[in-house]
Amino acid sequence: MGVPLTEAQTSALLAYMALIQKWNKVYNLTAVRDAPAMLTHHLLDSLAVISPLQSQLQTLRSADTGAPERVKLLDVGSGAGLPGVVMAILCPEIQVDCVDTVAKKASFIQQVAVTLRLPNLRGVHARVERLTDKYQVVSSRAFASLVDFTSWSVNALAEQGIWMAMKGKHPADEMAALPGTVSVFHVEQLNVPGLGAERCIVWMRPALAG
Repeated sequence: MGVPLTEAQTSALLAYMALIQKWNKVYNLTAVRDAPAMLTHHLLDSLAVISPLQSQLQTLRSADTGAPERVKLLDVGSGAGLPGVVMAILCPEIQVDCVDTVAKKASFIQQVAVTLRLPNLRGVHARVERLTDKYQVVSSRAFASLVDFTSWSVNALAEQGIWMAMKGKHPADEMAALPGTVSVFHVEQLNVPGLGAERCIVWMRPALAG
């Protein structure tokens, strides 16, 4: 998938999977409980977004001279931290906040951050509509329709910010339902080894007025 992993990152990813397995019975983090299935459906599925994300961030930085040095990313409806935790492990230069309305899931993210010593990871228990911080990237994975995702999180999007929505099949109907205030600028097909299902990222930004 074009994602180079250091030994430390590999160890952190495996430790993260172990934490999900350990706490799943208590926190009900995911319906996928089989270890091989978790590897493909969660870990590889999340790793598939790393290269596209880094590419988009490079474009953002080159286009906006006033962009902050440290990019902030908000993962909406993060649940067990997929893909937020994976992005925090692989992209230490990004501050990743994982927001969820379920307190125990946000607490799990905090526990992962402490256990894996990830100072750039934070679990947030809140509704995304009530957040006051601004983020250059707002992401989601199987969270809601594109209309709901963008409308609920628009106030958290920084100026020049972008939305990153992980989807299965190409969501043509959802894209057609988007209001004129949201512009889809790229749909990126993903290849997840061993998954046997379609995956894509829908990249969006607020449409220019006028």
